[in-house]
Amino acid sequence: MLETVHEIAIYIHRFHNLDLFQQGWYQIKISAMREDSALHSYGTPSRVIQYEAPNIVPDNIFPVWRIDDTEHSFSTQSFIVKYSRQDVHLSVMVSFNFAIGKDERPLNTAIVLKFELMYAPLLENCQDIQAPLVMLPTSVHEFRIPPKALLGLHAYCPVHFDAFNSVLIDLSIHIVFLKSATSIREKVPSKSPKVDTLAQECYDEADQLLGHGWCSIAIETVKSLFVSREMILEEMKNLSSTIGQPIDDFHDADLNLGRFEFVGSSLKTDLSTGDGGLYRSKMGVGHLAGMLQNILEKSDNTADFGNDVKLCSLSKEELLNAEWSIWMVHLKTQVPHRYLKSGADDSSHHNGPGNVGPRKSSDEPTQIAVARAELHRKSINQMKINGLYIQDMQIFRDPSRVPVVLVEQHVINFPNNSSQLSLDQNDATVTEEENLVPKFSMGNKSSHILHAVVFVHGFQGHHLDLRLVRNQWLLLDPRAECLMSEANEEKTTGDFREMGNRLATEVILFLRKKMDKLSRYGGCKGIKLSFVGHSIGNIIIRSALTQSIMEPFLKHLQTYMSISGPHLGYLYSSNSLFNSGMWLLKKLKGAQCIHQLTSTDDPDLQNTFFYKLSMKKTLEYFKNIILLSSPQDGYVPYHSARIELCPAASLDQSKKAHIFMEMLNNCLDQIRAPSHERRVFMRCDVNFDTSSQAKNLNTYIGRAAHIEFLESDIFAKFIMWSFPEYFL
Repeated sequence: MLETVHEIAIYIHRFHNLDLFQQGWYQIKISAMREDSALHSYGTPSRVIQYEAPNIVPDNIFPVWRIDDTEHSFSTQSFIVKYSRQDVHLSVMVSFNFAIGKDERPLNTAIVLKFELMYAPLLENCQDIQAPLVMLPTSVHEFRIPPKALLGLHAYCPVHFDAFNSVLIDLSIHIVFLKSATSIREKVPSKSPKVDTLAQECYDEADQLLGHGWCSIAIETVKSLFVSREMILEEMKNLSSTIGQPIDDFHDADLNLGRFEFVGSSLKTDLSTGDGGLYRSKMGVGHLAGMLQNILEKSDNTADFGNDVKLCSLSKEELLNAEWSIWMVHLKTQVPHRYLKSGADDSSHHNGPGNVGPRKSSDEPTQIAVARAELHRKSINQMKINGLYIQDMQIFRDPSRVPVVLVEQHVINFPNNSSQLSLDQNDATVTEEENLVPKFSMGNKSSHILHAVVFVHGFQGHHLDLRLVRNQWLLLDPRAECLMSEANEEKTTGDFREMGNRLATEVILFLRKKMDKLSRYGGCKGIKLSFVGHSIGNIIIRSALTQSIMEPFLKHLQTYMSISGPHLGYLYSSNSLFNSGMWLLKKLKGAQCIHQLTSTDDPDLQNTFFYKLSMKKTLEYFKNIILLSSPQDGYVPYHSARIELCPAASLDQSKKAHIFMEMLNNCLDQIRAPSHERRVFMRCDVNFDTSSQAKNLNTYIGRAAHIEFLESDIFAKFIMWSFPEYFL
């Protein structure tokens, strides 16, 4: 009889510590169970293979893995983690089996894989461990394998755990649906009396499966085996093509279905050998599939299994309907042009695909953005997600709580120009007084490109505020050198020019240190310099770029990601509660940066800091400009974070509106300036779910969404993994 099994093999390649808060012993515990908790059906750990010798110091590992028969779990070796960006290569495979009885169909419920990060503190003498450590769970990450994926899947599946236990576990998951019983091969001469007996047994087994209520189960099982086989073949071919060489085990394996043809009382098979004998497998995949196909095949070579059952693989459309990218909404908008005083060139608010409807004069951009996101969120809640992809339960457990990101992407191509980016040791822009600027080596072929990423906190912030975004960047580009700026920590109430100068000096010293280090390993053949800022950290970044010591590096600027940055200041801020708080800060604290943000640092608006900053070239040096905003963020005006026109300014006839329009157009002119052959300009609107947030002062004044950018990394994961080319 046909007994099948779903096998889930998990290859644990590497444990990479990004940002664990505690040193100590760590271990990964894995279990698998059916999603229907009423069944309490756990997968059985069936095989463990150490497929590669761990490349770690013996003192740093307790080389014992364990299977717990009570919990049906597998635990890896225990290992010591002492510092950030540390690698531990585990190189172990464990497979979990979900057996299907002879009278059951393939699983139609999902499987949940549970990964637990186990921890034990360091002992005084870690070399004298003679017994297993007492490990306690510190974090859990679960994945859901939909029923369709249980037929066959081969995927890279990284585990990240949470913000307080930021690690990366490199996993490969391989799933196959196969016959559980071991095939017993028996060579039978072609002229033996056993041939007729074998044929009769095959007829009897087919009749037993296809009759008396077994037909639908048998057909569904064989269909599933066909689908699993095709997935295996396709994945192996893709793997062979990727590595550029044939896979011996794949080519030698017998993956044919073994189609049978019944002719009278004799049995012919394409598995027959040259001497006229044949091999019999006890109801193997090939035998069963061949019998069903021949018995049910119609004259036009198509199988007829009724209206509701078909012997075919899943369509690609069915397999692609459950990607996490459903939370990314791509909008088609025009490339921003200069705005006219009448507001007629308000291109960023024109109607296009994804808009809620025609814009009325009374509609605020924030209201339109929130309505569009909520409409999309409701559509996600109505989806029945059951595709082929492994689902990260940090995202899929409650889809209504996941941020919706609206993306406007503009790719601006310029004619070829002579301003090519190069790092010349005799750069004419380097002056004698710029003694902080390092020299670059171009000749050595073994030299590296230095990709430095600078993260700048906001008002009264901490240098680690953006560590979640940094961790996502490092997952994309492990070789990136990250600077968490500390130059302005506890110094964010002063003049933006002074803060910019401190940041510029800090960046130059950081680059010199990293390039001196690279000089010992072949030198540095180039630089890519990127910036990420939160809140007023973006203004500090732009101010730093105007400093003279930064001039040699301007042509090496790569990507700029602004997270809720007030690029146009606080002109036309509509948050009355927050505006009152700003007024108090100016009166009680005398903070110079608050005066500059509100354009009250000079009676003449054309002499204010923000107007003069808009006149200086800063944005145009970047190849990629990504502006992140949120309509729920009341700390930074929505139009200021997006660098776009606001309705209040378009209707105002005062001098303030004229100055605001000039500032806006100056920024847009920089974005459209042809300093590169190509520039990407993106506006990403992040709409957080606020339904579960308590109604307090933070939510009323908009601080909750402003801080959510620092306390969550899901939005960054969506954006950075959707557009990885801008962060590499």
